[in-house]
Amino acid sequence: MPHLIQRLQWRHLRLINAIDESGQLSMAAERISITQPAASRMLAEIEDMVGQTLFVRKPKGMVPTPIGQVLIRHTVLLLRGLSATAVEVDAFAAGKTGSVRVGSVTGAAVAFVVPSVQKLRADISGADITIAVAPSEELIHGLHNGDYDFVLARVPPPHDRRQFDFMQGRSESVEFLVRCGHPLLSMKKPTLQDFRHYGWVIQGVGTPMRDAVERAYIEHDMPLPEEIINTTSLLVMIACLQSSNAISPISSEVSMLMQGTDTGGMETVRFPAPITIEPYHLIQKKQQTLSPLATRLRDLVIDALRVEPGHGLIDS
Repeated sequence: MPHLIQRLQWRHLRLINAIDESGQLSMAAERISITQPAASRMLAEIEDMVGQTLFVRKPKGMVPTPIGQVLIRHTVLLLRGLSATAVEVDAFAAGKTGSVRVGSVTGAAVAFVVPSVQKLRADISGADITIAVAPSEELIHGLHNGDYDFVLARVPPPHDRRQFDFMQGRSESVEFLVRCGHPLLSMKKPTLQDFRHYGWVIQGVGTPMRDAVERAYIEHDMPLPEEIINTTSLLVMIACLQSSNAISPISSEVSMLMQGTDTGGMETVRFPAPITIEPYHLIQKKQQTLSPLATRLRDLVIDALRVEPGHGLIDS
C-alpha cells in the first residue's frame, strides 16, 4: 500500500499503540493529549487509509482485528526504533556518543590524551574512540587526509602551516631510559663525559627528539655515538635496552608513566644539561567541523594542556 506509507503519520502510530495498550479510546486519547472525539476521527482516518476495521468494540474494551494486529506489531517496532533514534540523536548532539579519531606523539598521548579520554568515558556510553600514536610527519599527513579529527603534533616541512589551526601547545623535556643495573645508575650525578660511552636507541634522523638530543651533544662538544638503533616503537626500544648498555631518550611524560608501571626493570637517568624538544600543539585542519563528541574531547585535552603542572605552558 504505497499510499499508506505516504499518509501514515507519527500521531497515527501513537494512537494505534495507545489503544492497544489501554483498550479504551478515551484512555488512549488522554495518553496522547487529544480529546476523545479527535481520537475517534483519527482512528476513522487510519481505517479509511487501510480500508479495513482495525479494532472492534467489546464489553471489556477495544480488541484489534487480524489486520489491526499486523499494524500494531509493526507500529510497536517503528515506535521503538524512532524512540531509540531520538535518544541516540540527543546523545550525539550532547557529545555522548559517536566516534572520534585522535593522533598524537607519544608524550602528549600519555600525559594528556589518555587522561582526557578517561574523563570523557565517565560521562558517555557507546562511543568509538581511536588514539593513534605516530611521528608528527605521519600525523600531519593523516590530518590532511581526514584520518583524524585533531592531532597533537608538530608540523614538519614542507607542510604549509596555513592549512591548520594551532591551539594549545606544550614543550617536552628529555630523560634517558636505561636497563636496571646500568652503569649510569650507580653514579650519584653523572657528568657529560659519562654519557659519551653509550650508544643510542632513538627515533630516526630528522625527528624532533633526534634533533634535540643531537643538538645537546654537539653544543657540549660531545661526539655522537657510532652505535645507533633507530626505532619509534617503545616496546622495541625496551627490548634493545634490556640486553645492552645503550641509552634511549624519552619525554618526561613517558618517563612518569613508566615509573608507575611494570616496564621490565627499566629506569631513567637525567642528562646533566637540560634537553628540550620543539613544542607540539593541538592542531586541527582549517574549516573542519568536528562532531560534538570530538569537540568535547578536544576541549578536555586543551584544558589538560593548560592546567597540568610541571610543564612549560605555551600559548598558541
